[in-house]
Amino acid sequence: MNSETPDRIRNVALVGHSSTGKTSLAEALLYSAGESNRLGTVDAGTTKSDFAEAEIARKISISMSMLHCGWNGAKVNILDAPGYADFIGDAKAALWAADNAVLLVHAANGVEIGTDKAWGIAESFGRPRLFFVNHVDKEFADFHKVLNELQEQYGRHVLPFQMPVNQGTGFNQIIDVLNQRLLTYPADANGKPESGEVPADLRDDVESLREQIVEAAAESDDELTEKYLEELDLSEEDLSRGLKLGILNGTTVPVLCGDASRNMGADQLLDFLVDNMMSPSEVPATGGRMVSTDEPAELRPSADGPLAAVVFKTVSETVGDLSFVRVYSGSLPASSEVYNSSGKTAERVGQIYALNGQDREEVPFISAGDMGALVKLKDTHSGNTLCERRNQVEVAPLDFPHPLIRIAVEPKSRGDEEKISMGLQRIHEEDPSFIAGYDAELKQIIVQGQGELHLDVVLEKLKQKFGVEVITVEPRIPYRETITSPAEGHHRHKKQTGGRGQFGEAYLRIEPVSRGEGFEFQDEVVGGAIPRNYIPAVEKGVVEAIERGVLAGYNVVDTRVTVYDGSYHPVDSSEMAFHMAGSQAFQKAFMSARPILLEPIYRVTVMVPEKYMGDVMGDLNSRRGRIQGMDPEGSFQVIRAEVPLAELYKYSTSLRSMTQGTGDYTMEFDHYESVPAELTRKIVEASRKKEGEAVEA
Repeated sequence: MNSETPDRIRNVALVGHSSTGKTSLAEALLYSAGESNRLGTVDAGTTKSDFAEAEIARKISISMSMLHCGWNGAKVNILDAPGYADFIGDAKAALWAADNAVLLVHAANGVEIGTDKAWGIAESFGRPRLFFVNHVDKEFADFHKVLNELQEQYGRHVLPFQMPVNQGTGFNQIIDVLNQRLLTYPADANGKPESGEVPADLRDDVESLREQIVEAAAESDDELTEKYLEELDLSEEDLSRGLKLGILNGTTVPVLCGDASRNMGADQLLDFLVDNMMSPSEVPATGGRMVSTDEPAELRPSADGPLAAVVFKTVSETVGDLSFVRVYSGSLPASSEVYNSSGKTAERVGQIYALNGQDREEVPFISAGDMGALVKLKDTHSGNTLCERRNQVEVAPLDFPHPLIRIAVEPKSRGDEEKISMGLQRIHEEDPSFIAGYDAELKQIIVQGQGELHLDVVLEKLKQKFGVEVITVEPRIPYRETITSPAEGHHRHKKQTGGRGQFGEAYLRIEPVSRGEGFEFQDEVVGGAIPRNYIPAVEKGVVEAIERGVLAGYNVVDTRVTVYDGSYHPVDSSEMAFHMAGSQAFQKAFMSARPILLEPIYRVTVMVPEKYMGDVMGDLNSRRGRIQGMDPEGSFQVIRAEVPLAELYKYSTSLRSMTQGTGDYTMEFDHYESVPAELTRKIVEASRKKEGEAVEA
């Protein structure tokens, strides 16, 4: 299965809200295609996709899995993406690498936050989409209600190509609307249904639904529209062409259904993927750039074209990284030399594998349009482009979502700082939606991710793969200090201890500047009161005080400092003396200039079902948040607010608890503004207490 032409390949991402059955569907697809000989389950921890200890223990997908199977002469590559919001980075990477999106929806729960998020990402990438309504066997399954929700949320062009007959307990029948036939599945989950006639009481409904599909196909192309108006029908060939065009341009979004855990509907989904969804040769060319000229390049899936392959996922293993690769152009053979145009390094490709979860089958090459996995690349990470050195091309890397939660970590054992740093860097290379680094201002190692579970998984990896444990603490807030009025300060630094003494005197004037202007230093000394060679020392003293902070130990911003007078001694003056004079004069002036603290304010956008809107708004208000507006989006409400960072610690956990896991949010830094006076007093007192404890220690 390694020599398919691009038109016989289907690259598919399974995405959607958590617990909609993506992993179970992937399992059913492999089983139906004969790629596996048993139908594993998430509960038993026996699926091909979820094989990591953390996934089996938690019964959720944590990382994207790559799988494949053969069906009707085509190769179907399947990217099983996590649905839990904390691992949205992998879902985004899967949709980036695939050509088609299969969005799973729970037949009892309908459209959820994760559905909408997956739809938005797929739409932003221009991916053809189809819905698979899963769990139709559940007691409260309601396919028609879910269909109405999908049409209300995403448009009337969401059309049912299938519908269940006996949904709920005992479900085993699906109507294929397009081909007008009844499919009855056996109880033994072998996935091979019997085909029969549509029940008489449903024929009119099925005929009406099929007519909607034909009309949608006709509307996808002017020529087809004319044919349809003339003949009031389309030939099978025209219908197929019209459907592909409609699905490709997003004017038709099919809805299929089934129950993955009992392998009902997986075979029909495979048929639909091969017959109606896009091959690599049918989607728009991938955009890149020629490194040498910086001109745009269109990458098309031709075996004769120059090599262009992108690493879209890196998995850190004890023996070396495993790199998931999509080849956009050319062919990538084993035992070959390639060039990493993103990292400007040469790489040696050793063995190449086709994956089914952790199962690996060695293959000689990856052809244009196909996917596979490389091992032990030395300096290649997620988002990097592999190409030929003589024909360097680069695809812009994926833009991962901003972190939503931040915590600080400290080593559990002394001397582990270097191991922590190395381990966190390796995990970031594997998962770019996680960020870590030492913050010199806060003097803490800050780790940032998409939620508490995300960071829990990261720290578990740090322990298991790199043998180092950490303690988590609340991160400090990067407050800023500034002034609200002009003031002056003067300091004479004079010491005489025998021999040459120290002398330097500086007069400073400070004044506030507009927010965001930062720090400005001016020299207005005249008449040589301070020799020119000592002015830089005064400035260095001021800068040192600014970086150290005066009021509570935080950086000073938006302040203009002017040195306008001073005095010196021809023997005892030195750079060190004027450095001290500048620092002390600034501190005196600063405390006379009505200093205040500034705090970072974040722009927070919360998306929740309407019934939770009041609770969420009340909670945001309690966090000193200011509601900026509210907008409906389908069955959800979007709340926009400005909230201090100090009030957002572990907000993701609170929101999910408040909304029973149905709420979601994004946050992004917006600006700094003054801290309320009472809170400022508490912060200053805490800072001085900590400083006193440090001096005593």
